[in-house]
Amino acid sequence: MARRYFEDFKVGETWESAPTPVSAEEIITFGSNFDPQPMHTDAAKAADGAFQGLVASGWHIAALSMKVFVQAGGYGETPVVGLGIDELRWRAPVRAGDVLTVHREVAELRRSDSNPKHGIVRTRVTVRNQDGTVVMTLVTAGRVPTREGA
Repeated sequence: MARRYFEDFKVGETWESAPTPVSAEEIITFGSNFDPQPMHTDAAKAADGAFQGLVASGWHIAALSMKVFVQAGGYGETPVVGLGIDELRWRAPVRAGDVLTVHREVAELRRSDSNPKHGIVRTRVTVRNQDGTVVMTLVTAGRVPTREGA
């Protein structure tokens, strides 16, 4: 895995993850630890709820989208400092057995105003299930070193 600098990124550049299954156990574990609502932690109670069954926390899917990107080496060996998330939308529920694919596209590149040794990379993230249904969208911003700043 090579190091990537701000100058190596191009607007329109895309990346797509391998299909990633989501299990009931993962949904319940994440929900129990970070979003302990019955729809995420208890299949029996969830069956009577708004989604008529167990669904993943949206925060689980946001974290999963980051995990698969980092594991696949999306930024190479370059450390990226997250600056924030904009336009986060949970569009459809994710259920046990769903298989998700994460798509990222570089949407904007600009030098940092406060430190020109860094650049800002904004990406649009779209997560789809096995049927092609969009389950989550968001825009991320990350700080990446320039060659001068490395």
